[in-house]
This record gives sequence, structure tokens and C-alpha cells, in this order.
Amino acid sequence: MLSMAGMSRTLRALAALSVFAIVLTGCSKKNKDANPSELPAGTQLMAEGAKAMSEVKTVHFAINVSGKINGLSIQQAEGDLTKEGNARGTAKIDQLGFVVETNFVIVGKDLYVKGPTGGYQKLPSSMAATVYDPSAILDPNRGAPKLLTTAKNPKTLGKEQLDGKEVYKVSLEPDAAALQALITTSVSNVTGVVWLDAQTKRIAKAEFKVPPTGGNPEATVTVTFTKYDEPVSISAP
Repeated sequence: MLSMAGMSRTLRALAALSVFAIVLTGCSKKNKDANPSELPAGTQLMAEGAKAMSEVKTVHFAINVSGKINGLSIQQAEGDLTKEGNARGTAKIDQLGFVVETNFVIVGKDLYVKGPTGGYQKLPSSMAATVYDPSAILDPNRGAPKLLTTAKNPKTLGKEQLDGKEVYKVSLEPDAAALQALITTSVSNVTGVVWLDAQTKRIAKAEFKVPPTGGNPEATVTVTFTKYDEPVSISAP
């Protein structure tokens, strides 16, 4: 059974979903017909993407962390999330060199975590408030919308195909404060790339490069969002 300290690290890591922070769900290929001069400006796409993400009601998320990042013990996570902050899914956590798979359910301010053995443990709402606020992911003032709104030097790199859909690929420098709300690490100089659906401007995929720290080599956090606004019902276990 996970210790309370382990659960705290787990829940902080899950905030990275918050944004963004997931398993790479498909390879993209360049659209050779795209003319760079005809592509929307990066600032325009960031604004449209932020607006689109602020209107999302439900989404399926997946996260994959390649490498080690100070303060982030999560390796993989996948699940469903509602705008109200309710969530359910699974996560793989690195605990003292051991990979532990957990199931989690978040309803309101109540968090339920289930380790490899035993049933769900309910964490008090007071701990939920200090450790992890799931509403941050889709919250326009904190989550993915905020990350896009505060992005520095966004540059449209091209128009590509991702999982059969056209997407705009945009490089950016995430605002440190906005990123901190989603990926709980103090590492600076993180760079990112997002792929926005060409039609809806919602995030299809995001990838963040975290520079080497504490003896760890460069790491990558990949996030994907799918099944936007599909019906989701989440209740306490």
C-alpha cells in the first residue's frame, strides 16, 4: 500500500496532466503542400487554442514521461477528466526505483487512490486542496488555456497529419509559472511544441523538453488529449 508521502508525490505528478500534462498515440507526418507564408501566426493559434480549451467539458488524457525530472515521479498516466475537476484513471509511479501502478478517482475534493494491493484509500479534502487541484487542467485561469495564453515566442512550424487529422504544429516557450501549475517541477528553460487541431484548435498533442538537472539527462513529457466532450460519468468507488 502506498505511503501518504508516496501518495502526495503521486498526486502532484498527476497535476502535470493539469496539464499537460501522456502516451504518444500516433506519429505525425509533414504536409508538404503547406506554404509557411500561408500558415496562421503562432500568436493567433495560441489565442484560438486557449479559447477552444477553455470551452472543453470532458477529455481523455494520456501522459508519458521519458527520463527523470526532479520533483516528478510519474512515468505514465491515462484517464478521463471533466471540467468540474472529476477524474479517473491509472498511473505508473517511480517510487524509490520501483514502478508502482495505481488507480485513482477524483470526485470534487475527495481523492481515492488504489495501489497494487488492497482497496481504495480516501484522502481528506484538506489534503486534496494542498496537494492536487484537478480542476486546474481545464481551468482557463490555471491549466491548458493559461499555458497557451502565456506562451512566449510561439511560432507556427507547419501543418501536418496526426492520427488522420490536420493539425498545426507550434513551438513555444512555456511561461514558468503557468507550467508549474501543470508540471510540478522547478526546472527552468523548458521548451515545448503543441499540435492544435486545424478545425477545432483544441490540443491534440503537446511535448515538453526538460533540460538536464541533478545529474539527469534531458527528459521529455508528452501529453495527448482525445475523445473531447464525449459523455463521461465519474463517481466515488
